[in-house]
Amino acid sequence: MTASRRLRITEIFYSLQGEARTVGWPTVFVRLTGCPLRCQYCDTAYAFHGGKLVDFDFILAEVAQYRPRFVTVTGGEPLAQPEARALLRELCDCGYEVSLETSGALDVGDIDARVSIVMDVKTPGSREETKNRYENIALLQAKDQIKFVICGRTDYEWSRDKLREYDLPARCEVLFSPSFEELNPAELAEWILEDRLQVRMQMQIHKLLWHDAAGH
Repeated sequence: MTASRRLRITEIFYSLQGEARTVGWPTVFVRLTGCPLRCQYCDTAYAFHGGKLVDFDFILAEVAQYRPRFVTVTGGEPLAQPEARALLRELCDCGYEVSLETSGALDVGDIDARVSIVMDVKTPGSREETKNRYENIALLQAKDQIKFVICGRTDYEWSRDKLREYDLPARCEVLFSPSFEELNPAELAEWILEDRLQVRMQMQIHKLLWHDAAGH
């Protein structure tokens, strides 16, 4: 155990995974506090500030009570806290299937190889496009995923260009998601089919089930 290590967390909760490869699976979410970005569509702004400083023993015990198979470390932006890397490693050591949800603005190097990285590429519609760290793309592997949140046609065409520029489908799974209540999902589906893109369209099922951004 590593009681001397601490992280500031907003919440730990058990729910269905709302997106990405393990969508629909019961999952424990560890939401860390703080984020250097301010995406206009952010649905977890409550995690920007506050939270509670706790040690790893507390986090691991909270996770263990649910006896999960899947654990997701999210935020905010988890990597804004350096100790998040150590937590990911310890969760893997406990035998969980661990994923990291990250904005793509911070270095994803040195993440434990057992972790599945779900990394955003911020579109112009997010208003944080300039924060993209494109060097991260070369660090991703087949087990990882890249996510584009699409706010409209301009975002779609921009994302389609990035898909081709970096040959993303050859590197890992690519997710296109309509910005909730901003883009009609059927429109995005039609564009993907028209262009025959090798991407997975996804919708956030926690919002469809509970109209709840966080997925509680």
